[in-house]
Amino acid sequence: MVDRLKNRDELITLRKNLVAQHKDGNKKLISLCSGSGCGAYGTASVYESLVAELKKAGLSDLVEVRLTGCHGFCEKGPIMVIHPEGIFYPQVKPDMIPEIVEMTLKNGEIVEKFLFKDPVSKKKIVHEKDIPFYKLQKRVIFGRNQMIDPTNVLHYIGEDGYKGLEKALFEMEPQQIIQEIKGAGLRGRGGGGFPTGIKWATCAKHDGDRFVICNADEGDPGAYMDRSLLEGNPHSIIEGMLIAAVAMQSHNGFVYVRHEYPLAVKNLNIALKSAREIGLLGKNILGSGFDFDIKVSRGGGSFVCGESTALMASLEGKPGRPRAKYVHTVEKGFRESPSSLNNVETYANVPHIINNGAEWYASMGTEGSKGTKIFSLVGNVVNTGLVEVPMGTNLRTIIYDIGGGIPKKKKFKAVQSGGPSGGCIPEQFLDVPVDFDELVKIGSMMGSGGMIVMDQDTCMVDVARYFLDFLKEESCGQCNPCREGIKQMLDVLTRICAGEGKEGDIELLEELGAMVQKFSLCGLGTSSPNPVLTTLMYFRHEYEAHIRDKKCPAGVCKPLFHYEIVDGTCTGCGLCARKCPQDAITGAKKETHVLDQDKCIKCGICYDACKFNAIAIR
Repeated sequence: MVDRLKNRDELITLRKNLVAQHKDGNKKLISLCSGSGCGAYGTASVYESLVAELKKAGLSDLVEVRLTGCHGFCEKGPIMVIHPEGIFYPQVKPDMIPEIVEMTLKNGEIVEKFLFKDPVSKKKIVHEKDIPFYKLQKRVIFGRNQMIDPTNVLHYIGEDGYKGLEKALFEMEPQQIIQEIKGAGLRGRGGGGFPTGIKWATCAKHDGDRFVICNADEGDPGAYMDRSLLEGNPHSIIEGMLIAAVAMQSHNGFVYVRHEYPLAVKNLNIALKSAREIGLLGKNILGSGFDFDIKVSRGGGSFVCGESTALMASLEGKPGRPRAKYVHTVEKGFRESPSSLNNVETYANVPHIINNGAEWYASMGTEGSKGTKIFSLVGNVVNTGLVEVPMGTNLRTIIYDIGGGIPKKKKFKAVQSGGPSGGCIPEQFLDVPVDFDELVKIGSMMGSGGMIVMDQDTCMVDVARYFLDFLKEESCGQCNPCREGIKQMLDVLTRICAGEGKEGDIELLEELGAMVQKFSLCGLGTSSPNPVLTTLMYFRHEYEAHIRDKKCPAGVCKPLFHYEIVDGTCTGCGLCARKCPQDAITGAKKETHVLDQDKCIKCGICYDACKFNAIAIR
């Protein structure tokens, strides 16, 4: 660690020295992903093997190994990228390390058998930039993750880190900073999409001890964008909060992070400690006379605490319950003081805007939604992971060109966007640009950026039931429309999935949904009917099949279907019988087998195992 920086010139000099060191042409850099995903796949053991093998080969002084944050392509972890060439090795195991060190690092040759194989073209690809998953992205916010050890502040400074803070402190007035954010068109990435510059301006005009708060309580199923940014590049969020503090003349900040993110909390606390020691946080930052510090508060995992007023109540040590919105938090928020709340990704955008200007930022995206957006692409899609694209990129590009399409050549059915309170978007809208306004038009929303892809084997009634069950558990129970309305809707959906649906249930769901939307106290309640209402809008025929025909077309709701072996199609291979955990299938070799319905538990193992489409869902 370097000595405490006393002024701006010392920071500039430090950055120049770090950049010069990084340009050493004789030294290679290995970026090894150590985010939660890759860590679970065994990054630690790969790192140990790599360090040992480099030492054995006498390359320790010529190769730097960095344990970095998430690279985005999570299903291919642990990921190794060798710079400056950008050689990409996925799913690295310790026993692969000796060959990589000998062939690539020592002799400059590619180990072809370890390369990424594109599942669509079937071609081996050497360089990260040529992989379709990365090639079509624009990684403005997420790109530095793979170049930085999140526990080393010098790595961030060497990548132009805290340059925006310098400019904000020494070249701009607070009002100029706010105008720059307004001109950029930055909208909150937490889900609501409220213009960030307007929020800051409104908070700044109210008297009192102003608070800058970061919402890292990411609770949407399948979403982990904020976690990966906090784990991999915590200084970008700290710098964004610092710039916001200068703009609003705030001296106190909080990061409210969910308890289930231990690595994010660990790396964030290390980053905060480093920033204080080096003089970028705390008293008299860079000799400017400006004071600002940040504390970390861990939430208890309540989904409703993602709502601004509930979050602030929890931050105060009270139950995390929303309050009526006629008093805005920018006027009376945390401790009844003016408070500006933005999410992790919003703050990560701020340094880029201050560094590059509002015009640069506004050149990306659509008329009403500027910049890029990080999405977590999960579910029934070939390439799962974190995807950063310009606002306005259509769903087809995200799911098919970047995501690689649907596995096993199955048919796309829908994508759930916006988390559990979002909507289910059918195939007819795959070419709709993804931004705050266009998604609302088709009954969904951006939310924090979660995308769950569903294929032909997904029952949309069951999907609606699943999300409503989640929301029922997460409702704070404070207001009657949300507490009772969601429960009543869930009861109806549960009956339908159990084969007990009746005429009038669809209309009842629509009526209850409209009531919950109109009268609930907070955003959780008003948006909670979205999964039901959008599936009713686009997949009404599935509800009708469940209710009138007592059939589940997708074969998911067990009371509404059974498996049959198709006579004349079954080859008698016996694979289904060997796989069946209940011994419910019998038959002689090369003869049509028989499935005993009394023994069958509808697990679907036989259906998945059959290579001849001889097992049908009835």
